[in-house]
Formats: sequence, structure tokens, C-alpha cells
Amino acid sequence: MALIAFNKPFGVLCQFTDERTGPPRPTLADFIDYPGVYPAGRLDHDSEGLLLLTDDGRLQARIADPRFKLPKTYLAQVEGAPDDAALNALRKGVRLKDGLTLPAEADLIEDPALWPRDPPIRVRKSIPDTWVRLTIREGRNRQVRRMTAAVGHPTLRLVRWQIGDWSLEGLAPGEWREISL
Repeated sequence: MALIAFNKPFGVLCQFTDERTGPPRPTLADFIDYPGVYPAGRLDHDSEGLLLLTDDGRLQARIADPRFKLPKTYLAQVEGAPDDAALNALRKGVRLKDGLTLPAEADLIEDPALWPRDPPIRVRKSIPDTWVRLTIREGRNRQVRRMTAAVGHPTLRLVRWQIGDWSLEGLAPGEWREISL
């Protein structure tokens, strides 16, 4: 049984092939040469960070299936400076078009001094940006981005830092390592 932690760069598809016609986009195959592994969950094209891959279907389900409520921690650079009301809304659950989210852990953090993103986020001189650490236990489509937007602070950059006990610590963008189980 294999488990791989990969730091997915911005703009990389969370699959091994690009089925879209047109100019080719980077995929997992451009970074990972390890036969038989598949992503346990997804990260959007415009999100970065920890992606776990495994060759074990049961482990893949345990990681990705929302029924298991494995905590996923994200570092979100948001537009503006969320106040206590915005953070408390995230902590209580936010009403989205597909229903109320489960409560999240939400805290303001210092700039985590991550690697530069290519391309960089848009910077607006008149609007500050702030980093928020969010831990969720479900996995709706674009959930963190929709949650921060719902409380008035759109996400500019999103990095998944941790899934359960597995972290991105020590992995540069595009790097991967096998994890001992």
C-alpha cells in the first residue's frame, strides 16, 4: 500500500490526463511517476497545496469521503480584514446555496511566508489582504472559497496545508514524498 503527499502547484490539474481539447495543461503526470496511485480527493486548478495519492481504495475513501469528516486545514489569503463577526460566522457554519456548512475552525494568522505563487495574486492598493487558517470537515465543491466570499472576504489564494495528520511541511511546490503507513 502506497501513500504519497504531493504539493500541487497553482494551475496543475488534479488528474493524470487532460481530456480537454486545446493547449495542454499541466497534470499530475508531469510531476509524479509512481504507477497505480490516484488522488484521494481533489484540489481545484487554482488552488495549491497538499494532495494525497494512494493505490488503496479503502484508504482513498477514508481520506476523501465526507462521511469520515477528516479535518482539512487551509491557509486562505482573503481580501480585506475579517472581523470577529466574520470569523464567528465561519465558526458557526455559513449558509451557501447548497445548504449550511458544518462549523469550521477559523483564525487570523500572520503571513505564513509561503513560496511565491506564479502568477502572483492581484494586489489592490486600497484593499488590504489577510491570512486566515480554516479547518473544515466536509468537502463541498470550492467550499472554502464560497465560505470566505459569503462572509464578505473573497479568497485570493488558497493553500491546503493539512489533511488529518498529514501535512505539507517540508515539501516545495511540485515535490512529493512517500509516507510510511
